[in-house]
Amino acid sequence: MSNVYDSANELEKAIQESDEFKDLKAAYDKVMEDPNSKQMFDNFRNTQLELQQKQMQGEEITEEEVEKAKQVVELVQQHEDISKLMEQEQRVNVLINDISRIITKPLEELYGAQQQ
Repeated sequence: MSNVYDSANELEKAIQESDEFKDLKAAYDKVMEDPNSKQMFDNFRNTQLELQQKQMQGEEITEEEVEKAKQVVELVQQHEDISKLMEQEQRVNVLINDISRIITKPLEELYGAQQQ
């Protein structure tokens, strides 16, 4: 029987070779190549991270911060390349969530069987 870590490394390679990941990388590279797109995307990511950090620390997010975040989201959604990048990111997230469900299935079955 093969080592679980070997299988995990094979899965990593399979994800990197998947169409979903290749399309994400191409969309990411396109955004990063254009200075204006990169700056807009970086601003979007920084805004996201700041709000997530505040939430995780239990800090209240102000109405002003919510409004700023909405404006940033609207702006990036109008940018074709960034919008495409976000779509590709969503596809990879779906793939990873599907894989996660498969990987955790033995635990769900184990604990699910004990509850019955």
